[in-house]
Order: sequence, then structure tokens, then C-alpha cells
Amino acid sequence: MPLHFEASELAERRRRTCEMMAADGLDGLLIFRQESMFYLTGYDTFGYVFFQCLYLAQDGRMALLTRAPDVRQAEQTSCIEDIRVWVDGPDVNPAEALRDLLGDFGCANKTLGVEYEAYGLTAFNGKRLEAALAGFCTLRDASLLVSRLRLVKSPAEIAYVREAAALADDALAQAEALAHPGADEGHILAAMQGAIFEGGGDYPGNEFIIGSGPDALLCRYFSGRRHLDAEDQITLEWAGAYRHYHAAMMRTIPIGRATPKHREMHRVASDAMAACEAAVTPGGTLGAVFDAHARVCDGAGLAAHRLNACGYSLGTTFAPNWMDTPMVFAGNPAPIEPGMVVFLHMILMDSDSLTAMCPGHTVLVTDAGCERLSRHDLSLTIG
Repeated sequence: MPLHFEASELAERRRRTCEMMAADGLDGLLIFRQESMFYLTGYDTFGYVFFQCLYLAQDGRMALLTRAPDVRQAEQTSCIEDIRVWVDGPDVNPAEALRDLLGDFGCANKTLGVEYEAYGLTAFNGKRLEAALAGFCTLRDASLLVSRLRLVKSPAEIAYVREAAALADDALAQAEALAHPGADEGHILAAMQGAIFEGGGDYPGNEFIIGSGPDALLCRYFSGRRHLDAEDQITLEWAGAYRHYHAAMMRTIPIGRATPKHREMHRVASDAMAACEAAVTPGGTLGAVFDAHARVCDGAGLAAHRLNACGYSLGTTFAPNWMDTPMVFAGNPAPIEPGMVVFLHMILMDSDSLTAMCPGHTVLVTDAGCERLSRHDLSLTIG
């Protein structure tokens, strides 16, 4: 199975990671985030739900500790050659197997970074890790070391993001074709995800979000489907995913007719999107993007109906979600750089009138500003 990236690009990513380790005074890095493993080696699995660690030494050597079901997965999807297995048992502590691996790499009395901010390292396993390595080496939090590198995408990554954006557009086309009075929410979801699979895409990092009627004001997935009424509204948030790279979109579609409130909120949300896009410029900050969002929404008297964040970085992410860091919220000093990919969502939810309006799409930061990756504009669609 060919890697999704050239071996030279993966090697360059690891070289830069090792440079950052050296600058931070780290002798090695214990990698628990699946995104980091994929980014550095191509390794593609959901086996991170169990204890699994990729060790990267400052000199570039690496080894993977995993379970037997993931040995062939690593062999066929990654450039990792040193693969070790810990064996399940009632009293087995895989952190002790990791200590043995680190001993082979001469890590005794060294300083190692740890990706504590990782779904692959539960609090339970984190405690076992620290107990097993106590007195053996020094551990320091290095959760964001690789994540900082992942923030700015290479040309090869951007090509995958563009594929994901095209798939998200295909899914929206299906939703617009089906979102009409009497439609089954399940049929809409099936058509949207089907368009992505048929286009060569992947499962997204989290479930598509769907809600109609009063539930159109929810921005999380929940179980249960309904049919749309003659006059209704439906909010959808989804992402095209290609090689695990995501491009998210969001829409609220009034059904039957758009109320005056729908139209007012759509106008404000569209103006807020334009203001945010204008603020997405190299040299700016994500906090300034949020300020643009808040200025428009608050100026229109909708401060009580907006959220306290209006977007986040996107890239290669694994379950349980496609959101990446940093997020777009007030005061966030994170700088905007060319090559970043950001999802901007203008979520307005009026609990008094039970009206939602939530347009959103993904943009690419360029040298001159930002490029909208969707072929769809923000025109109000009536189902």
C-alpha cells in the first residue's frame, strides 16, 4: 500500500520535529496523538483507543509500541520499521513495556516530551505511564509540539484539503436536493455521507450534525430521526474528509418558507462571514477574526444569540472529532499564517423565536488573505 505522502516529505516533518525537540531541551518524544503518528509516518489506524506509543528520538530513530492487530496496519500504512508488541493479559501494564523499549534507546536519565493532550492517552494510562517511568527518566508536557507543525499545511496537504472541500460541496448538493417538506432526516444523512464515500472520501472525525424544528438550534449530534414538517428548518454541519484531511461546512435550510427572522439572521450571518474573511490575513490573529464576528453580530442586536467562538483550525484529525487547534475566540493571540486551513461558522441561534441560522465554510489562508474553498456561496436556500 503506497503512503499518502512522499517518504521525503515525511522525513522532513520528522526532521523539523527533532529540531523543535532540541530547541526545547528534549531528548525524545512520546507520541500518543494519532494525528501526530499519521503526520510523521503515515500510520493510519483507530488502534489508539488502546495503549499505543510512537517514540521519536532526537536523532530521528523511532519505534512503535502497539498491540498485535496493528502490526500489519503499521507495516502497510507507515514508514515505521521498528514495531514492538505488548500482549494483553489480566495484569499487563503496557507502560512497563514502553519503559523497556525506551531502555533499548538509552533513555535512562534523559528528558522526554509527552503528548498528554491526546485521546490515545487516557488519564488512567497517563498515571500508569508516569508510575512506570518514575526514576527512569524525566517527563515534560510536549502536547503541542507536533500540532504546531501541523498547523501550516504543505502543498501536498492542501491538495487533500481541496479534495475534502469538493466532497463537502457534493454533500451539500445532496442535502439541498432532499431537504423539503416530508423529507426523512435519515435519507438526507445517507445521501450526504454517500456522496463523500462515492467520491473517494473517508469517515469524518465525528458524526455529521443534523437537527430540525427546535433541534435546529443544537450544534451537536444526537440520536433520533424525524420527517420535516411543511414549514420547518434544518441545520446541518458536516465535513468532507479525504485522507483524513477535513473541510467542514454548515447550513440552516428553512423548509417551506423563510420567516422574516430567518432572513434577518441570514443577512447578519453573511455580513459577519464577510467581516471574518476580511480579517483572515497573514500577520493577523485569530482573536481579531472573532472580534470581526462579534462586532457585526452585536451591532445587529444579536449578541445573545451568537457563540463565544466562530471557528477553528482544520487538518488531519481522527475520531472523536474533526476540530483542531487553535480556535477562533476572543483574545486568542495565535498568529494567522499562509497555509493554515480554518473553518468559519457564523452560528446564530435565537431561543426566544426558536430560529436558527448557521452558515459556515472552510477557508485557506493565502499570502494575500484567504480563499473560500467551497464552490457554494452563502445564498439562502429554501427547501
